[in-house]
Amino acid sequence: MTNKIIFYPAIFHNENIGYSVSFPDLPGCFTEGDTLEEAYKNAFDSIGLYCQNKDGNFIFPDSSNIEKIKLEADEFIVLIQFNVLEYLKKNSSTSVKKTLTIPSWLDYMAREEGINFSNVLQKALKENLHLK
Repeated sequence: MTNKIIFYPAIFHNENIGYSVSFPDLPGCFTEGDTLEEAYKNAFDSIGLYCQNKDGNFIFPDSSNIEKIKLEADEFIVLIQFNVLEYLKKNSSTSVKKTLTIPSWLDYMAREEGINFSNVLQKALKENLHLK
């Protein structure tokens, strides 16, 4: 999976205290926040929760043309940038076990030097995927 970035229009409704948020492209997806910043962060998380299926894969509905969205007097549109990698880093802290095969002499030398295989593999994967 490559890192997918998608923009969804969110309708922010100015409440007496804070903001409620809905998404024209994500039926039934709603959130809120006491401040604009909090509402934006919650909107980002809501997109992830809505679009990620039980297998952990993401299915993204098409995004609307913001010029065709009808607004009420106390509403405004904010484009929410959803970044899959950012979402997963923020919300998925579980580790997964992987089995790998290396030559026995390499295993011996690495254990003798006290090398942490998980750290080395994570570092190599990040480097190969051009991640920070």
